[in-house]
Amino acid sequence: MAINILIIVIAYLLGSIPSGLIVGKVFYGIDIREHGSGNLGGTNTFRTLGKKAGIAVTLADILKGTLAVFLAKWFGNDLHPLIAGVVAVIGHMYPLFAGFRGGKAVATSAGILLGYTPLMFLILFLIFMLSLYVTKYVSLASMLAAVGSLTYAFIVGDNALIMVVAVLSAFVFYRHRANIKRIMNKTEPKIKWL
Repeated sequence: MAINILIIVIAYLLGSIPSGLIVGKVFYGIDIREHGSGNLGGTNTFRTLGKKAGIAVTLADILKGTLAVFLAKWFGNDLHPLIAGVVAVIGHMYPLFAGFRGGKAVATSAGILLGYTPLMFLILFLIFMLSLYVTKYVSLASMLAAVGSLTYAFIVGDNALIMVVAVLSAFVFYRHRANIKRIMNKTEPKIKWL
C-alpha cells in the first residue's frame, strides 16, 4: 500500500514538471505564460518559441505520462498503471511547480497511452495528424483524437481503459472549452504548414 501511495505522489510530481516553463526560461529567457494563450503546453510553446522548443516540450510532456505508467508497472503492487497516468495528467494540468497553471492534458494523456497500449497511441497520433492537416486547428485535432481514443477503447473492450479514456477525454474537452468557442466564432488560430 505504501509503495502505491509513493507512486501516486511521484506521478503527480512528474506531471507537475512544467516543461514549457523550463524550456522557455532556461533557453529563451521567456515565461511562456506571459505570451500567446498563456498555456504551458506544447502548442503555446510552438507558437511562442518555435519548432525546436515546441517539439522538446511536447516530447517531455508525453514522457511524463509514459513514465508514470511504467512506474506503476514496475513497482506497483496492485495499482493499475492507468491510475498513475491519470495522476500525472492532473499534475500536468495543475502543476505544483508552476502555481497550478498548467497544460491542457493532451500530450501527457498521449504519454499514458504510449506506455499502456502503444498501438492505440500510434492510431491516435495518425488521427491527430490527419485532423491537423485537414483542419489546421491543433485544438480540434486534439479533441478528435480524444473521440478516437474512446472509440478504440470500446472496440478493444478494456473496461479500465474505457473508464480512464473517458476521464482523459473529459479533461481534454474541458480544458479546450475556450478553444471550442473560438472555433465556433472562427477566431481560433490555425497553424501554418511550411
